[in-house]
Amino acid sequence: MTAEQISPQENNHQGASEYRDNPNPDRGHKEKRSQKRNWSKYLCVLLGLGAIGSVFFVARPMLTSSSDNPPVESQERALPVETIEVQSVNSYQVSRTYTGEIAAIRSSNIGFSRSGEIEAVLVEEGDRIRAGQPLARLDIRNLQTQRQQLVAEKARAEAQLAELKRGARQEDIDAAKAEVRDIEQQLKLQEKQRERREFLYNEGAISREELDEFTFGEGVLQARLDRAKSNLTELKNGTRPEQIAAQEATVQQLIASIADIDVTIDKSTLKAPFDGIVAVRELDEGTVANAGQSVIRLIENAAPEARIGMPNQIIEKLAIGSTQNLKLGSQTYQATVDSILPEVNSNTRTQTVVFKLDPSAIPRINPGQTVRLQLVNEIDTDGFWLPTDALTQGIRGLWNCYVVIQSDDGTQQVQQQAVEIIHQQGDRALVRGTLQSGDEIVANGTHRLVPGQLVSVNSEH
Repeated sequence: MTAEQISPQENNHQGASEYRDNPNPDRGHKEKRSQKRNWSKYLCVLLGLGAIGSVFFVARPMLTSSSDNPPVESQERALPVETIEVQSVNSYQVSRTYTGEIAAIRSSNIGFSRSGEIEAVLVEEGDRIRAGQPLARLDIRNLQTQRQQLVAEKARAEAQLAELKRGARQEDIDAAKAEVRDIEQQLKLQEKQRERREFLYNEGAISREELDEFTFGEGVLQARLDRAKSNLTELKNGTRPEQIAAQEATVQQLIASIADIDVTIDKSTLKAPFDGIVAVRELDEGTVANAGQSVIRLIENAAPEARIGMPNQIIEKLAIGSTQNLKLGSQTYQATVDSILPEVNSNTRTQTVVFKLDPSAIPRINPGQTVRLQLVNEIDTDGFWLPTDALTQGIRGLWNCYVVIQSDDGTQQVQQQAVEIIHQQGDRALVRGTLQSGDEIVANGTHRLVPGQLVSVNSEH
C-alpha cells in the first residue's frame, strides 16, 4: 500500500495513535518525513532499472548486426606503422680517437761556458733559428789583449828557433878563433915570466909570494884557453838537436795558448746547437752571467714527434713504418709510425707510440700542441643494425623489438622479439637475437604497441 492509498480517516487515526505513543508531536512529524524520503529513493531505483532494460532491448539488434562483420572491426583497430627490412651483417667498424701531444726531440737551456758580462742578446722569444746562428755575445776585450801578448811571445820564440836551426854565423866563428889566439899568446907570455921569476927566486931576489902569483896566473890563462877552444868547437859543429827540440816545444806551447784563447773568444758568442724555436729569453744585456747559467731556452722544431698513448690491443695492429693521419686542430697531417716505447704507463695502462711527422708540415707545428689519432677497428661478429627508436627496454639487460608477421586471415600483427645490443653508433644499434634476414621490424612508435597488436604497414617507407 502506498502513501496515496491511505484514507484521511486512517491517517487521522494513525496520527492519534502515534500521538498517544509519542507525546512529542514534532518527533512524529520528522519520522513521517523520513519515511516519505525512503519511499522516493525506492521509486527512483525502480525507474532507473526500467530505463536500462529498455536501452538493452533497443541496442541488441545493432550489436547483433555488427558482430556479423569482423573484418571491418579489424581494419578499424589496426595501427599504421613504418617498418624496415633487416639484413644480417658479420662485422662492424668502431672508430676511436686517441690523444697525445707534439714533443720536441731535443730541448736545451743554453748558457755560456765562462762567466762574463753579456754584451748583446741577438734573438727574441718565438724566433725560429738555424743551427750555428748566434744567440748572444759576451764582452771579450780582455781576451783580445791576452791574445795579442801571446802572439808577440810566439813570434820571438819562432825567431830564436830559426836562429838555432841555421847555426852560428861566420863572424862568430872568426871572433872565437881570435879569442883563442889571444889567450894562447897571453899564456906563452905568462910562462916566460914565470920562468924568470923562478930564477930570481932561486937567486933570492924575490919572495915566494911573487913567484906564486905568476904560477897561478898561468893556470887561469890555461882555463880561459880551454873554454875559448870549446866555444869555437861548438860554433863550428852547429846547434845541438836537443836545443832545437826545446825551442820548438816553447813555440808549440805558445801556439796552444793562443788556440785556447781563440776557443774562449769563440765560446763568448752563444750559438744555437740545432734548429729550433727560442722558448725563453732569460737574461738581457748588461747582466753578468755565470758559467753554465741559462741565457736562452731552445726547443727543437727540425723534426717534431707526436707521442700518443694507446692500449696494447690496438698497438698490436700498428706496423712500424705504416702511415697514419694525425689531426691538429682542423688540419690533418701524415705521420709515420717510428717506434713503440716498451714501458707501460702504470696509471693509464697504455704504451707510447712515436710518430714522425711529414717534414713539409714542420713550419706549422709547435711542440706542446695536442694531436689526435683516429683509428677504425674492424670487429667480426654477427648481428643486425636497428634504429634505436625500434628498441624498447626489456628485462635482465635485454631489449625488445617488434616483428611484423602475416596472420592466416590476411591481417598483420606484431610479435615481440628479445635482442641484445652489441654496439651503438649514433641513432642505430647493432643487435643479435632470434631475428632473421628479411624480417620487417617496426622502425618507430613502439610505445604504442603490444604483442599481438594489429598493424598496417606504411607502404611509403
